[in-house]
Amino acid sequence: MLFALLEAMNQIRSFMFAGGIVLYAIAGLTFVMWTLIFERFWYYRTSLKTDIDRVISEWEARSERKSWNARMIRRMKIAQTRELVNANLDLIKTLVALCPLLGLLGTVTGMIEVFNIMAVTGGGEARAMAGGVSKATIPTMAGMVAAISGVFANTYLNRAASRENTLLEDHLTMDH
Repeated sequence: MLFALLEAMNQIRSFMFAGGIVLYAIAGLTFVMWTLIFERFWYYRTSLKTDIDRVISEWEARSERKSWNARMIRRMKIAQTRELVNANLDLIKTLVALCPLLGLLGTVTGMIEVFNIMAVTGGGEARAMAGGVSKATIPTMAGMVAAISGVFANTYLNRAASRENTLLEDHLTMDH
């Protein structure tokens, strides 16, 4: 068991080394992105219902709901709850968009290394260029994989947020 864990750590270390410094940036960005995604999942599964129930009970406790003041209070409550529901969604979307861009940065830095080796050796020595080629392709792949995984999670979270915002508006009736 311990040997397998050490072997896995060694493989990860060699993968990160082959991908270059940009791969560490992609890993950090992906970690932050998934931390925010899990925070949103956790919020939707735990605290969201409490927040919405509190807003609905405050609204239902009002004796008057038809005046202009009541409509403005309703709009304020909806906007405040929408802020809670939509927190970090734009940041997650931005991080998803940055993942492939960092992958492209890795491509550029890897290709610069390949061109540098070509300039130094005066030709196409394949063994010398292999490190640069891996530094060009591995970050691109890692950035795309991170972005694709984030796209699916971001789509789910945006749909859930939209659904909850619509349901809240439906529950805050102005019938009396």
